Amino acid sequence: MSDGAPQQIAVLTVDPSILPVTLGPSAKHVLPMALGGSWYDKGANDADLIAAMETAYEAGIRHFDTGARYSGGHSEELLGNFARGRRETMFLASKSDTPELTAAAMLTEIEGSLKRLRVEAIDLYYIHWPRSGRDMRPTMEGMELARRQGKIAAVGVSNFSVPQMQQIAEIGRIDAHQLGYNLLWRHPETNIIPYCAANGIAVVAYSTLAHGILTGKFGRDPGLRPGDQRHTILPFRADIWPYVYAGVEELKQLASKLDLPLATLALRWALARPGVSSVVAGAKNCEQAVANVAALAAAIPSSAFERMTAISDRVAGHVPDVGNLFNHYP
Repeated sequence: MSDGAPQQIAVLTVDPSILPVTLGPSAKHVLPMALGGSWYDKGANDADLIAAMETAYEAGIRHFDTGARYSGGHSEELLGNFARGRRETMFLASKSDTPELTAAAMLTEIEGSLKRLRVEAIDLYYIHWPRSGRDMRPTMEGMELARRQGKIAAVGVSNFSVPQMQQIAEIGRIDAHQLGYNLLWRHPETNIIPYCAANGIAVVAYSTLAHGILTGKFGRDPGLRPGDQRHTILPFRADIWPYVYAGVEELKQLASKLDLPLATLALRWALARPGVSSVVAGAKNCEQAVANVAALAAAIPSSAFERMTAISDRVAGHVPDVGNLFNHYP
């Protein structure tokens, strides 16, 4: 565990193929990587999380992603404290949902996020999960009202299907879609990413390291303990894991030849894919933040991306489309 002190890292010399992006109507041009995700992991502590934020910010990362439910709201509070004095340079994204699908309930969620983040407006706010078989349009009405009131600048969805996006698009404009996407889970390529591209919706990919699988740290037996949430993650399923393990071993060989971490290749592969605007990379200490942002500086030949895609084609074909990676269907 780190001692909480930010690890020194120079402002990135970004690979020329990596271009700044804008998400929604924001005039802020940011590197196509957000710090987020692992802030709510068990075992993380505030000092390490703050160090991760400091490290990423000093390296040039300006997009920070969190959620109202992460650590019961504590993740937003940490980010809000960190953003003091830096707000104008940062692009803040958060997300929430509510079982009560009304405009008023969504507005209440947004108000809670504003209070915890200690800001007057949030750059991008997502409806975190759709509700299967339910009418999400009232929730979108709340989002659009918050936009008109200046409380959020851009409206996003997360984990939505095309029909679910089409439903709420009757009410207002979707600016971004945050979805699970990686070398092992390619199903969004079939219709979700093309729909987003056709409708001017930025795609922000999360789980780009597939819950650590694409760091190469798991063996032939992943060794998950009872109760580990990763038991519910699709690639860990017993009948799928042998194909995943074999594919990751091939990817590790490629990474070794390039003298680069496998995680760097996985992050950059996702960023290089058609229709993907940005990636969310989790970090719960400064060492992980350094590893993530360093991926943007790596020079990777196109032949390596082609090789990764070929390996992915074989592996991903064994991962069935069950809606999402997480077997989560609220």
